[in-house]
Amino acid sequence: MRLLAGSALLRACRLSSTRDLPVIRVARRTQLWLERLEKRQIRPVAAARAGTPLISTRRRELNQAFTETYSRWEQPSLVSGGWKHRKSRGDYFTINRRREHRVWPETEDTFRALNLDEHVVSAVETLNITTPTWVQKEVIPRLLRGHNVLCAAETGCGKTLAYLLPIMHQLVTRKDFCRDSPRSLVLVPSRELAGQVTSVARSLGSQLGITVQFVGGGRRRKVTEKKLERVSIDLLVATPGILWKALKWNKVSLADLYYIVLDEADTLFDKTFNELVESILMQTQIASSAKEVQGLHGNAQLVIIGATFPKGVEDILRKVLDLGSIHTIKSTKLHLLMPHVQHTFKRVKSADKVPELLQILKQHAAEKPETSIQIFCNTSKTVNWLSYILDDHDIKHTRLHGSIPADLRLGIFKAFQKSQTDVLVCTNVASRGLDSCRVGTVVNFDFPDTIEDYLHRAGRVGRVGSKSQGSVLSFVTHAWDVELVQTIETAVRKRSSLPGMKSKIQHSKPNRNVKENELAN
Repeated sequence: MRLLAGSALLRACRLSSTRDLPVIRVARRTQLWLERLEKRQIRPVAAARAGTPLISTRRRELNQAFTETYSRWEQPSLVSGGWKHRKSRGDYFTINRRREHRVWPETEDTFRALNLDEHVVSAVETLNITTPTWVQKEVIPRLLRGHNVLCAAETGCGKTLAYLLPIMHQLVTRKDFCRDSPRSLVLVPSRELAGQVTSVARSLGSQLGITVQFVGGGRRRKVTEKKLERVSIDLLVATPGILWKALKWNKVSLADLYYIVLDEADTLFDKTFNELVESILMQTQIASSAKEVQGLHGNAQLVIIGATFPKGVEDILRKVLDLGSIHTIKSTKLHLLMPHVQHTFKRVKSADKVPELLQILKQHAAEKPETSIQIFCNTSKTVNWLSYILDDHDIKHTRLHGSIPADLRLGIFKAFQKSQTDVLVCTNVASRGLDSCRVGTVVNFDFPDTIEDYLHRAGRVGRVGSKSQGSVLSFVTHAWDVELVQTIETAVRKRSSLPGMKSKIQHSKPNRNVKENELAN
């Protein structure tokens, strides 16, 4: 209607200059605006097709069909485009599942085909795992050949076994047991993840005669020292802080490692841990080629694992090895929303988040599904506050955040894994690497601060072994939340990876003068 009125006014302006009619005086600025309005070409809405669209909303003109695409420079119309205005409250859109099956189906191969030791294969088969996923098929042979590996792949695709099985193979086949220091190390950013990796490693190691020890922060020094007194530790799982303290206390040595694994590397290389990780790596001897791994006193292989590509990795690794020796394995779905998971974004005001959440939880309790709900908040204070509200409504739940004593945190998540409760209210401490196959719904009560955090939270559903494909519901409240949502929506509509995240290692060129000096010598 507005466009038609503008066109009529513009035609009247033109007629006034050619006929003896009363002059209609229009400001030049207004006339130019009317001309632009007349020339504006509105993108035609794709014809409705059978089936569910890629993006659906209550405003049908903003729906996007699966077949509709945009060019690189074309800016799509966004549902969230006007969400910074208060009148947008109540609006929503859903990114629907593009496929019913996970993007990492199990391969047709077996673990025996990967040249693993027969005892290791038997151990993993006792866990009812008989077929490797694509990431295991890619990572395991390279590690068995002695290469350093950086693997960046989507959450929930089986990366833990991808590095644990080669470690077990190495520990079983190499017979130099006369060592007083650990033979392999897995470094993780949280106690919860360390406990989970330890549990899986012990399930395998108990059948292979391999000792697994775990040390984490929050314990007294005597407790940590007692754990490290064991003469033979085949596999040590640790968090950076306590491991660095143990190194300073001379209670552990990293000189004789076969493997050093940095799990959830994108967190380990951020500003919280990067100095500790660098200091720990400087205490090791990392191989720069497969030949250096062989022999009784071979150097350690480096394995870097993450669901997003770690930032700052070059700055640290350049100090301990040649970046050219790292074999990068990157998923084609890296930094993309998983197509088998449904994502819903809802624009709400802060006061409406609790009623919306209570409705979801009561509906979940009424349906009594086999899956559970994980609710994410940005701070420990919000977790505690929301927990009190759920208590007032008699909703059984548990809470997990970094301010809870370390001794209690491991038990809390294990209870959630064992179905003792169906609702977990937590911070990002429960968003990285934890086995959450029971989780069917993730609720972002507070929208995450970064896109990386969103990917990790969303990765709690739709994992290998999950009972459902999963869904993610996010409450969008603040202007800075809207900006992140607009970035996500734009990437999905353009079928592109999420911006702002690296996807490869940049190999630095050697200094020309240094190279000439080396040749002269």
